[in-house]
Amino acid sequence: MRALSIVLVSVSALLVSPATASAALPACQHFYTGPIPDRPISGGHGDGTTAPPYDVSGRLPAPTGIDGGLGADGKVTFTFGRVAGAKAYRAFKNGQALQWISDWGQPALQVTDASPCDGAHYQVYAMSSEDTAASSIGQITTSYRLNPSNRLAAFALAPGTTLNYRVSAYNDVAQTALGYNAGTGICAVDARIIPWGTRLWVPGYGHCYAADIGSWIKDDIVDVWFPPGPAAGNWGIQRLTLTVEQISPR
Repeated sequence: MRALSIVLVSVSALLVSPATASAALPACQHFYTGPIPDRPISGGHGDGTTAPPYDVSGRLPAPTGIDGGLGADGKVTFTFGRVAGAKAYRAFKNGQALQWISDWGQPALQVTDASPCDGAHYQVYAMSSEDTAASSIGQITTSYRLNPSNRLAAFALAPGTTLNYRVSAYNDVAQTALGYNAGTGICAVDARIIPWGTRLWVPGYGHCYAADIGSWIKDDIVDVWFPPGPAAGNWGIQRLTLTVEQISPR
C-alpha cells in the first residue's frame, strides 16, 4: 500500500460521483486523514519499456449475481453467488476491507455495510484457500454502486474516458492492498474514484491495472509500479492524460 506525497489538483468533472437517491448518506472519505505533503511536478521519464497488461486470467473468476441495496435500517446489504473452488470471499468498499466470508455451505453469502457513504464502490473476490496468500486470491468484481432506486448496480469508468492526473512511481516488493503481488503493470489509485480492476493506459509507462491504494494516493493521483532500481526515481512526478482501456471482469 502506497504512501507517496503528491500535489493535488482538482478532480475532473468526469469523476464526480453520480447522484444517488440517498441524499442523507455522508460523502465517502479517504481512509487516510493525516496531512498530505505538497510537492511540485518534477517531470521525469519512463525506462524505455512498455508495461504489458497485467494478467489475472489464471485466477478464480469473480463472483457474479451481486444483488442488494440500501435498506430501511440504513445499511447496505447484498448477496452474491458462489464460485466453484472457493473457500472464502472478501468484500471491499472503496478499496478498504469490509467483510470476510468463509464458505461453509450456508444458504446465502451476504455482505453488510453498516456505515454506507454516498457513491461507495463495493467489490468482492473469491479465494481458493482461507488465507491471504496472493496465489489464492481471485479476480475482483467490477464495482457496484447504489443507483437512484437505492439498489446496487454495476459501475465502471467508460472505456475511452480520459483523466488528467499526476502520476508518481513506487517500487515496493510486497502484496498490494488488493492482495496480488506488486509488479509491472500494477498501479495504486484512490479507489473512491477509480475502482479496482480498472485498466488504464499511462503514456511513457504502458498498461496499468488498478490493484493498490496508498495513504497519499488521494483524489487525482495514480502511482505506477517499477522494479527495484532507479526507474521509479527517474519517473518523478508527471502530469499526464490517462485513458481507461476496458471494463474490469465481472
